[in-house]
Amino acid sequence: MAGGGDHAFGAAAAAAVKDVDAEVVIVGGGIAGLATAVALRRAGVETRGGRGGVVVLERHAELRAMGAALTIFPNGWFALRALGVAHKLTSRYEAYETSTATNLETGATQVFRFAGTKNKDEDVRVRALDRKALLEALAEELPPGTMRFSSKLVSIDTERAAAGAPETVVLRLDDGAVIRTKALIGCDGVHSVVARWLGLPDPASSGRSAVRGLSVFPGGHGVKRELRQFLSQGLRAGMVPISDTDIYWFLVNDTVPAEKDAAGDPAKTLREVTGDLAGHMPSEYLDVVRHTDHGNLSWAPLLYRNPFSILTCAAARGPVTVAGDAFHPMTPDMAQGGCSALEDAVVLARSLAAAATPADGVAAYVAARRWRAAWLVAGAYLSGWVQQGGTNVRGVRGWVVKVFRDWVFYPFVFPRLADTMWFDCGDLVAPCGDEGKSHAE
Repeated sequence: MAGGGDHAFGAAAAAAVKDVDAEVVIVGGGIAGLATAVALRRAGVETRGGRGGVVVLERHAELRAMGAALTIFPNGWFALRALGVAHKLTSRYEAYETSTATNLETGATQVFRFAGTKNKDEDVRVRALDRKALLEALAEELPPGTMRFSSKLVSIDTERAAAGAPETVVLRLDDGAVIRTKALIGCDGVHSVVARWLGLPDPASSGRSAVRGLSVFPGGHGVKRELRQFLSQGLRAGMVPISDTDIYWFLVNDTVPAEKDAAGDPAKTLREVTGDLAGHMPSEYLDVVRHTDHGNLSWAPLLYRNPFSILTCAAARGPVTVAGDAFHPMTPDMAQGGCSALEDAVVLARSLAAAATPADGVAAYVAARRWRAAWLVAGAYLSGWVQQGGTNVRGVRGWVVKVFRDWVFYPFVFPRLADTMWFDCGDLVAPCGDEGKSHAE
């Protein structure tokens, strides 16, 4: 079992390899891409055709570590179990069961429990973890040569060896290499090249942006292990420990011009957060922000794909499809971006393993995932919009939204949304006809 750093083609090898045949090519080496590669390997898809197995194209020079942390809910752990890597992470990160939301305008605090009574299994409780740790855990499962770093996709074409023969996807890279593959999976994020080739509409703006960071306390922070959120007009801040020394924090706000000015400048971003944007937040939150590691700080607009588009768009063309953010980008308000990408990986690999042709497998995968993906995107958008007090909504309408949030959404709607976090995408080896079936309670 090799580590992630061993997966790159050497410079000499990359220069020599111009034409490559592969069973499956995955564009993007993030969570969706690595999880899909692991799933295909475990499902036996990568060696079924006797070709070059699975190739993951990553445009960066090394394993991506962007994004400070993420929260994995039970549905994500079910998928990680199927991928065979859950045990490597549950042993490193402690679970937490509660979340609080404090309305700074009224002082009222609402408390939520994630665990409930659905599952007493320790492994599937909610955990916040370092994003890089998840990527490394997945990369360790891949054999040397799987990942090709510094590889930028230039064009996508298809060809047939003869009339009636299955389509072959032809990829051209910026280094001159040509790769022919039976199936192409775009896991290349919100601004996916593969999604654009399929004709999917561009993601839309939610009208909000988010600052996210990782704060480090070498001597320990002593903060209780729970998600704490603070709400005020047009702002939602939160923080959650991921270890005894590290705390992940975020600030979601109505998009402001400062985002464009401060993004990419850590010092300016932190001054904006602790000053104009969130200077009125509780002192414990501001103290966490001031301890931010400048290398783990980002400020970006929150984008999503219209749920109706997910239900109706051409998310597949022959043996080409997309997964993760390339398929269903969503706002982070239900912490389902990474979890849903892990689900995609399992369902896609299972569908390809059970199908007669890659095109059939891709079609089965899209059919199995459309409705769940659309529901998650809609739920995340609704959750964020309501908790924010209505994005850019003021006056009487804003007051109505806040009343709905405090008296209806949190007590009644949010628990129903939370049920989606207990979806079980199943194992990678499933009985024929059970692809995509949920075994959730």
